[in-house]
Amino acid sequence: MELTKQEPKHRVILMSCGSYNPPTHMHFRMFERARDHLHSLGTHVVLGGVISPVNDAYAKSELAAGEHREEMLKCALHDSDWIRLSKWELRQKAWTRTRQSLQHHQTLLDEVVQGQAAANSNVDEEDLTWIPDVLRNGDTGDPSPVRIKLLCGGDLLESFATPGLWAEEDIEEIVGRYGLIVITRVGSNPYKFIYDSDILAKHLHNIHIVTEWIPNEVSSTRIRRALKRGESVKYLLHDSVLEYIYTYKIYNSKNPDHYQHTAKCCDAREFEGGLRETRPGGRLQDRPKGD
Repeated sequence: MELTKQEPKHRVILMSCGSYNPPTHMHFRMFERARDHLHSLGTHVVLGGVISPVNDAYAKSELAAGEHREEMLKCALHDSDWIRLSKWELRQKAWTRTRQSLQHHQTLLDEVVQGQAAANSNVDEEDLTWIPDVLRNGDTGDPSPVRIKLLCGGDLLESFATPGLWAEEDIEEIVGRYGLIVITRVGSNPYKFIYDSDILAKHLHNIHIVTEWIPNEVSSTRIRRALKRGESVKYLLHDSVLEYIYTYKIYNSKNPDHYQHTAKCCDAREFEGGLRETRPGGRLQDRPKGD
């Protein structure tokens, strides 16, 4: 009996861009749901996940300083064995478009997989920490490419139709070259939206729609509002993130009377005035970001 040759699986890293202001359980749940879906297809293997928080120059009200958001994400990701933080966008002098961020990370990833990163003097070692160790160490024995796919919610998919928000060439590049993993709510109809868009319909094969059957309506905006009012947001964020917020009084947070300080952030550094609240100026163009 002749055995059928098994097709190699597509190697993928999931990347999510957003404000993470603050990071909530929902942000990380999306990664888990997306990985489960791709693995269930039997055609993909997810090697890692990467979170890329937006630069301070992103014009959004109540945006905490990048240093704060970086530390909150470090706290939240401390126990994750596969999702990592990229600080590249935070380190730029200006806001970076989604397309540019994807290009940068894919280029670095290609250099690592091809063994060229070490020879590139322009590559900062710290800029590679988001790449899984198994790839950086060359331990897979697999020379096949690893592709980054953009992980997002249904709201980002729908934002492609907002006039003037996205450049068509950016949508074409993001969906055509990288692809989308879209986490949607029960009852939504993303396929109709895709059908109504010529660009999205053209690249339907590169869009994975994943329904979240356990809905989570946690909103960073509402969490910030509750923090200002001194209302409890426990169980909506990691305890260490909540402790960090109260410690540095981010979002003008007020400790609830019954709050007990039981958790510590994983990073115990002293910042001595180096952290601050910022409300950057500038205008938002063609980049919708999650909360």
